Amino acid sequence: MSEQTVDYDRVRREQGEFWNNAAPGWKQMFVGLDRAAQHVSDRLVELARIKVTDRVLDIATGSGEPAITAARKVGASGLVVATDISSAMLALARERAASLGVTNVKFVETGAEAIAVEERDFNAAVCRWGLMFVPDLEAAARRIAQLLRPGASFATAVWSAGEKVPMINVGEEAVRSIANLPPPPADAPHPQRLADTTPLERALEHAGFKDIRREPIIVSFEWPSPEEFTSQRRAMSAPFRALLARLPAETQQRILAAVTDEARRFANASAVVHMDNEAICIASHL
Repeated sequence: MSEQTVDYDRVRREQGEFWNNAAPGWKQMFVGLDRAAQHVSDRLVELARIKVTDRVLDIATGSGEPAITAARKVGASGLVVATDISSAMLALARERAASLGVTNVKFVETGAEAIAVEERDFNAAVCRWGLMFVPDLEAAARRIAQLLRPGASFATAVWSAGEKVPMINVGEEAVRSIANLPPPPADAPHPQRLADTTPLERALEHAGFKDIRREPIIVSFEWPSPEEFTSQRRAMSAPFRALLARLPAETQQRILAAVTDEARRFANASAVVHMDNEAICIASHL
C-alpha cells in the first residue's frame, strides 16, 4: 500500500482509541501474560546491550514492558523513558511500576513517528510488540535514530506469521466466515503485520541502523480452559468486542462458540489450553 493511500492521522487516532478501550482488559490479564513473556523483555534488554547508568527509550510500552525490565537493569543512576500513544495503557504501566517499586521510569504519552520527549542521546531503545501498529515505519525509525547517540543499539520484537502464533489466529477464519468479513488490508495495523520483517528492516536501514540481526523466540501462554481463552480474547480485544456488539445475539454466540471450539484443539486432558507462539527479535545499532 503506497503512502499516498494511507491516512496516517486517521490510523493514529484509531490506534489510540483501540488501546484506550483495550486497557481494562489488559489490566485483568497482564500479570499472567507478562510473566509468560518476561523472557522476551529480558532478551530485548540483552540485544540492546543495556547496562547500569544507561538512558533507555521504550517505544509503545503498553503495560510497561520492556521499560520496567530495562529500569531494573540500568539501576538508580540510569533512566528509562517509556512512551505510548494510549493514555489508558500508560496509566496501567504507571500503576504496575509503582506496585513493583520501580521509580526510574518516566512515562510520556506520544506517538512513535514523532516521539516528543525532552531527553536525547539515549544509549539504547527497545520496543516489544508495538511497531506492528505504527502506520509510518520509516518515520518511526528515523525518529528513534535521531534520539539515540552514535553507536547506540535498538532491539524490538514482532510476531511471526500465520499458524506460528495460534494465540492470535485461533478462530479467526471462523469469525470472518460467520460475520461475513473480508480479510483486512495487508498493511493494516495488526499483530502479525510485520511477520515478514522486510519493511521494518528496510526502514531501519534507511534510518542508518546497521548489522540487523533476527532471531526467533517462543512465547508460551496457558489458559485454564477453552472458555477462559475466549473470555480473555474478548476482554483484551476492543475490535473483537466492537464486532460482537454490531451483531445479533445469536450470531455473537456462534462466534464465541467457534473460537472456543478452535481453542479446544490446544487443550490437554485437564482442559488447560497451552499455545506456543513464535515471535521474532530484531536487533541493530547505529
